[in-house]
Amino acid sequence: MSFLASVVKPLAYISLPVLLFRSIANTSPVGRYFWRASVFLGSLVVVSTWGIVLAVGMTLVGRRHDVNYVVARTFYNLIGRVLELEVELEGEEYLKTRPAVIVGNHQSMLDILYLARMFPPKASIMAKRELQWTPLGPWMYMSGAIFVDRGNSTKAHKSLEAAGEEMKREGISLVMFPEGTRHNEEVPTLLPFKKGAFHLAVQAGLPVIPVVCENYWRLYHKGVFGTGVIKVRVLPPIRTTGLTVTDVADLATRTREQMLAALCDISVKVECEEDDDLVESTPEPSTVEIPSGPVATDNAIPSIPATPSEGTLSETSEPSRSVQSLRPDGSVSEYGETDDEGMVHVRRPMH
Repeated sequence: MSFLASVVKPLAYISLPVLLFRSIANTSPVGRYFWRASVFLGSLVVVSTWGIVLAVGMTLVGRRHDVNYVVARTFYNLIGRVLELEVELEGEEYLKTRPAVIVGNHQSMLDILYLARMFPPKASIMAKRELQWTPLGPWMYMSGAIFVDRGNSTKAHKSLEAAGEEMKREGISLVMFPEGTRHNEEVPTLLPFKKGAFHLAVQAGLPVIPVVCENYWRLYHKGVFGTGVIKVRVLPPIRTTGLTVTDVADLATRTREQMLAALCDISVKVECEEDDDLVESTPEPSTVEIPSGPVATDNAIPSIPATPSEGTLSETSEPSRSVQSLRPDGSVSEYGETDDEGMVHVRRPMH
């Protein structure tokens, strides 16, 4: 009896904060938000920890590129039931095209849920090289993550070339976020696309597969974490055979146009952004001459291009930086942004 009491009492004490937190969540929308966000992140930590053990075993049997698929499905099945969230996936058959560069829109940490549902077998992610030396580094390596040195343009180019060769050799796909940052707003929109994913696709001659997750503002933003169905649409692969570096900008533009149209189509019907500032570029200043006399109605005044904004996968966007950056030694780095393209960062709950 004393042994049973020694086991039950600690469990009872541990459960008190959980029960208290849950009771607060049932009475306060803000409490419910933090409760559900804590469950989401806690489940992610548990599944990722289990994934390290799984990665060791699957690496030993030569299936390390399937680790992400198994871990992703496990997380989706767990958190989907616990938080009553479901992902409705359309066009899943297109993900069978392999190898390919898979590009998706990025809104918040909740994107992990739709990634967990759509992540195909034999697929991996791209990560900055610094993450190799973090606690997640061993798991990322064993799961086949491709590390890129983004602070050095020469090394970055070599890393992308090596990534393309590995993708073709192993028959694996790579998941990337061309927006470079999460972007959660009530109106369905996409940030300007960075071109790294499209350079990789063209250099390796691999198709680009766009994946679009609907705008889920109604379910998740700061102070709100609801239940429901999230629609995701996989678009037909875009072939890159025969394309050269000069076609990269057009490829990025066409991909963004298709994704924006799909985003507006599957999202709750609200006013969408106009499809003008499509791909990240460095705007040139323009001048406007105001005539002294009456202005004719058929004369258009040239517009001043807006500067696109970007940031890391964080709560707010920072001012855009050019794809090229100047290093202290005076050389130019094509991959000198502070953003981590193709990465999923999990921080505290955000907008």
